[in-house]
Amino acid sequence: MNKRENLLSLYRRTGYEKAPVSFDLCPSLMERFREVTGSAESPADYFGFSQRGVSDGVLREEDRDVGRFARYHTGCKPGTVIDVYGVGHEPGSVYAKHMTRMLCPLKTAESLEEIQAYPFPDYSRADFSVQKAEVESIHARGLAACGSMQMTIWEQSWYIRGMEEMMMDMMSDDPMAEYILDRVTDNSVVRARAYAAAGCDLLFLGDDIGMQRTPMMSMQLYCDWLKPRLRRVIEAARAVKPDILVLYHSCGFITPFIPHLIEAGIDVLNPVQPECMDFGEIYAQFGDRLSFNGTIGTQTVMPFGTPDEVRRKVFENLAIAGDRGGLVACPTHLLEPEVPWENIEAYVRACEDFK
Repeated sequence: MNKRENLLSLYRRTGYEKAPVSFDLCPSLMERFREVTGSAESPADYFGFSQRGVSDGVLREEDRDVGRFARYHTGCKPGTVIDVYGVGHEPGSVYAKHMTRMLCPLKTAESLEEIQAYPFPDYSRADFSVQKAEVESIHARGLAACGSMQMTIWEQSWYIRGMEEMMMDMMSDDPMAEYILDRVTDNSVVRARAYAAAGCDLLFLGDDIGMQRTPMMSMQLYCDWLKPRLRRVIEAARAVKPDILVLYHSCGFITPFIPHLIEAGIDVLNPVQPECMDFGEIYAQFGDRLSFNGTIGTQTVMPFGTPDEVRRKVFENLAIAGDRGGLVACPTHLLEPEVPWENIEAYVRACEDFK
């Protein structure tokens, strides 16, 4: 099998030949990568990742013009970046590294009229024409093509409104919550359909709905507000490409949500944080219906373990999934500055040596 076939067979739990490698590096670790390897390649090319990302749609000029959000952001620090949804990302001190403070433009809105006047971007007018050629190029290299659109519904919505404000709107059945969630979902439906039409093998969705030890919200709130909208996004993609595999990301403890995520249509759960959930228990309960991506802790073994401990954890988790597959064992999040380069090399070697 080539890498694409191997990855798709693994996610479909029909066997695999090699354990795939996957991770993301923070800026300082990217510098370390260049220093250690002397390579001008991307880590994905250098280490032979099995998939590549496909570009998102290109918004029309008026939807890319973040100047329209200027009145929502006054007195920002120099270096603050405003994204196409109008969310501000304000840099911190040197000690914050690449982390930013989020500025929610509709945090103080008090009426539906204010929300309706907000200049949301409109992906129904975007240009998705480059996607098909990108997918064909990725496939020609024997790799899987992935459309990534995390912050699919919940996160993008509260980034605009503010988390506390969005929670209160939802709990009080305020039409402001419905309007924001629907506008964001409408855009996600368009983007998901476009990725599917381009021939993507994978569609990577996600919204953080867990905290370190508890769910972020009640199951009732999730089922009333978010689950139907997630299902709508997935069904839009599957109406175009029925065999597209849907990955879903959420940090934190999300065990109670998993049956609902399966019902909504996801195929692969990421990242199954070992600090929050036990992979063996999760696999025993859901491994017949779900595959997994992640499970190698970035709060624990990757930054603070030894290379041997990293290797053992990779082997342990891959052994739980077994010969049919069902797990891409990889770090659960972006690898941060405290992760030793030796642990990254140990992770790669463990994947290469397994089986």
